[in-house]
Amino acid sequence: MSQDQRFEIESLPILPLRNSVVFPASVVPINVGRPRSVRLVEDLLGQERAIVGIVSQRDASVDEPTFDDLFEVGTVARVVKVIRLGPSNYSVVLHGLSRLRLVNRSGIEPYMRAKVRRIAEDLERDGDLDRLANQLRDATRELLGLMPNLPKETQGVLENVREAGSLADLITSNLTSEQASVPDRQTILETFDVKARVIAVTQFVQRQLELFRVRREVSTMVADEGKSQREQILRQQMKSIREELGEGEDDELEELREKVRLAQLPEDAQKIAKKQLGRLSGMHQQSAEFNVTRTYVEWLSDLPWQKTTTDKIDVQDCKRCLDEDHFGLDKVKKRIVEYMAVRKLRSDKKGPILCFVGPPGVGKTSLGRSIARSMGRRYHRIALGGVRDEAEIRGHRRTYVGALPGRIIQGLKKVAVKNPVLVLDEIDKMGVDVAGDPASALLEVLDPAQNGTFQDHYIDTPFDLSQVTFIATANNPDTIPGPLWDRLEVIEVPGYTRAEKRNIAREFLCPKQLSSHGLTDERLEFEASGIGAIIDHYTREAGVRGLEREIGSVCRHVAMKLAEGEDVRIVADQAKVEEILGAPKYLPDLAERVSVPGVATGLAWTPSGGDILFIEATKMPGKGEVVVTGNLKSVMQESAQAAMSFVRSRAKDLGLDPEFLKTIDLHLHVPKGGTPKDGPSAGVTMFSAVTSLLLQCAVRREVAMTGEITLRGAVLPVGGIKEKLLAAHRAGITEVLLPERNQRDLEDVPKDVLAGLKVHLIKRIEEILPIVLLPPDAVPEEPAESP
Repeated sequence: MSQDQRFEIESLPILPLRNSVVFPASVVPINVGRPRSVRLVEDLLGQERAIVGIVSQRDASVDEPTFDDLFEVGTVARVVKVIRLGPSNYSVVLHGLSRLRLVNRSGIEPYMRAKVRRIAEDLERDGDLDRLANQLRDATRELLGLMPNLPKETQGVLENVREAGSLADLITSNLTSEQASVPDRQTILETFDVKARVIAVTQFVQRQLELFRVRREVSTMVADEGKSQREQILRQQMKSIREELGEGEDDELEELREKVRLAQLPEDAQKIAKKQLGRLSGMHQQSAEFNVTRTYVEWLSDLPWQKTTTDKIDVQDCKRCLDEDHFGLDKVKKRIVEYMAVRKLRSDKKGPILCFVGPPGVGKTSLGRSIARSMGRRYHRIALGGVRDEAEIRGHRRTYVGALPGRIIQGLKKVAVKNPVLVLDEIDKMGVDVAGDPASALLEVLDPAQNGTFQDHYIDTPFDLSQVTFIATANNPDTIPGPLWDRLEVIEVPGYTRAEKRNIAREFLCPKQLSSHGLTDERLEFEASGIGAIIDHYTREAGVRGLEREIGSVCRHVAMKLAEGEDVRIVADQAKVEEILGAPKYLPDLAERVSVPGVATGLAWTPSGGDILFIEATKMPGKGEVVVTGNLKSVMQESAQAAMSFVRSRAKDLGLDPEFLKTIDLHLHVPKGGTPKDGPSAGVTMFSAVTSLLLQCAVRREVAMTGEITLRGAVLPVGGIKEKLLAAHRAGITEVLLPERNQRDLEDVPKDVLAGLKVHLIKRIEEILPIVLLPPDAVPEEPAESP
């Protein structure tokens, strides 16, 4: 009976591999991202000890292979573990069991499936085979000693695997792709005779040994016999002389000299390091100056003066990374992809400094991490919020006790390369005091024409920052100084709509929180109604940070039940979410509105995104005094005065007594007085509130407005239209009044938001009242529940 007739024919799903071959007895992780392969993996989720067939492709460039593109021999493997890396992307750990031969093709949809026959291994041993296996062990052990970059597991294979066939398979599996190509590995896999297989693998290993010996001989012949080697010989002689005189030099100082020699310092830094090393050799080791100087030389030797990573800029890969890490943000992603395309085409790799501006929790910092991942560069984040000292950027001078380099140089030391992606987080929250202005210090760092010779006060020698990719983030652009703003290319990252938040929660936040709390979707399943309840009643934000926290609260509740020994399986719908999280934290904004004369709804921009702003007006007997309260700054107070002046100047046109203010006092109030308010966009709302009060006509509760007014009756454009309309959409507003000159800003508003809003574009104040006021005898509608 032949080897492949000892087993019955069985039907298995087939997972095609490219650029790799899986051997029996090996445990390997593979990344799965092709549609058919993803469907296969998702079909196996939840199955214990699932078995698949692993067959390599003849041509790795084929994206969707058929059976004609596969080899006839593969490996039967057990699925040990499945890890989800992102949408439609998995990492699968496989344990090879035995060889297989394809017998009959069953189909390729939804994934490949075929009838296969396992190939039995000949386990009979003889003296000749043991001798060949020992030769293979010795050759591999020698190669392992010469090439330490081989996997550490190879040593364990040599010591623990006794069966000759498995030994040959595992050694081949641990060789690098340069040492054994895919066709070579497939040849070993198709070699069923154990003795022939051992001989073939031994030839591979001996070929690599011979190649390594030749390279070492050539390297020895052309080795540099120049200045550095001469210095090393002289240093050894000096060490011997000092030992003879009883003045042996400290090993630590010798190690420091070696670090400086290997650091590849530029000429200026090399001179400084040698000078400081000379001073160290004459100092007493217990002196304070010795420690200060030694620390300085260590900083010089630890900086990545010449070390870089190779850029792998690929536009398609950049799109893939951005789509995996972020939902929506199409315009932001398009601008980043354009930025990457320009960097790929330009030889000097210089480009604008990107600055992501938007509310908290919308993914600004993680966009920088995605850019670094797509470029193949290392990533480091520098938090600048609250920094008030210029030395945090430029470093302290070494004359001060406890002096250190600035955060830029510290970050470069941590990443150990001179071309990382550095994210300067929260640059809008830097302060100014007597210690200097850190924003001004950043001007040199972020200027491509100057940062090639950036000089930190501590290092005190130029360091090249021109290869660093700087990315900044901010919440409020108004607090960024003008000269610094001029060096940035601003990309606005808006808040998310309710639909986008629901998708983000389903695709990213829920799986992430389930995984971090040790749960599966079998124990806790989030329904759309539950996610919607969290969005509407437990968060009020432009981003998704609070949404993630509340989802984490639900997960912690389930984890606690499991830890107490309960066998729980919870479906988190709206009722269950309210049971776990308690009473809603936020009521619908419109529920706060009462349709009575003197109350109008405005739209405001804040660093945290758009918001709803209620403006109330009331009157009482008096002598014409106008009071404005609500912690309003000067610009909003002037808007209130302008609104009052316009009403008084047009009293007759509005149907009011021109002397109406003689016998009454007016009070304008903006609730939430604990929050300072300012900005030139409340004039329209204040005019509507005052006019509504005086005419005794309520403002329609489903209408919100924004815009500034002049004493001539013109409505001026305002900023933050996108954020304001997102806030109106979240609050259930159905009609919005905007200045006519803001029409162009509607192009940036998501289409699903505009579809739910009726936008009135107004040019003059006279156009406002017919739209917003109810008739005097109209009965106000009761507040509706939020959607």
